[in-house]
Amino acid sequence: MTKSNVVFDDDDHVVRIIDRIILPLGRRVDWDSPTVDARLPDGSRVNAVVRPVAIDGPSITIRKFRKDKLQAEDLINFGSLTRQMADFLEACVKARFNIVVSGGTGSGKTTLLNVLSGFIPENERIITIEDAAELQLQQDHVMRMETKAANVDGLHAVSIRELVKNSLRMRPDRIVVGEVRGGEALDMLQAMNTGHDGSLTTVHSNSPRDALSRLETLVLMAGMDLPLKVVRQQISSAVDLIVQQTRLKDGQRKVTAVTEVAGMEGDIVVLSDIFKFSQTGVSQDGKVIGELNATGIRPNFTPRLEAAGFKLGAEIFAPKISSSRR
Repeated sequence: MTKSNVVFDDDDHVVRIIDRIILPLGRRVDWDSPTVDARLPDGSRVNAVVRPVAIDGPSITIRKFRKDKLQAEDLINFGSLTRQMADFLEACVKARFNIVVSGGTGSGKTTLLNVLSGFIPENERIITIEDAAELQLQQDHVMRMETKAANVDGLHAVSIRELVKNSLRMRPDRIVVGEVRGGEALDMLQAMNTGHDGSLTTVHSNSPRDALSRLETLVLMAGMDLPLKVVRQQISSAVDLIVQQTRLKDGQRKVTAVTEVAGMEGDIVVLSDIFKFSQTGVSQDGKVIGELNATGIRPNFTPRLEAAGFKLGAEIFAPKISSSRR
């Protein structure tokens, strides 16, 4: 974060700039509607807040995204994941496993979702659903949808939940939901459980176990009075894999866990880590030191991978022996 020497004249100047940016997008911001979130023509996200919610005066935030999409090779070079993890995730996507990418704000969930979606074969019909379009799928057969805000009268909004329901009527091979954050989680799980295998989505959480708790909460937000055990059964049968993305204290973004959802034992959903990041310390300059490694556990869905034509070698699941343990 760098402070610039360029400054606005006053609050009115900021508001005029906000209006120039958002009016062509069919949006407005004023005392009665003091916040706005929109997408610019180049794909950037713009958010603006004015008084009375912005106590110290109007503020505008623009998030720009890379023009060139990151590939799995880039993440391997950055140290975000290992070659073995990339090969395993590619096999899982191509074998049509349902995958949830979990992580905190700014941890790189959408970037990882972009990389995973790049493994989807070209001949499959993909439907993406987002609040504001950020995904950059390179395949030809992609139908992109995004939500619509309410008009001045508070009417005619189109939510992610409505788009998920509508997508089921569009003969999708894959459904990619940018993020589930409400009752659409139930519709997403229903789709995964009724033949729409290979669906991908993201959810805000700090660990794979937290991701399950978050999904439970979101399903209950759908307004259905379902027993918790039924919700957990829906989740355990729908979700095959949780990929945890984390932004470490030094700013590094890493896949810190690849976890199989292995079914139910009683009322508890069983999770099994296939790959995990272990932090061993912090260097003098504040850099986090650690290692991404396989746990040595082969997933229970290995027969499904083999049936889909992916015979992954034992070396992918074999943990590396660090020099300190030799």
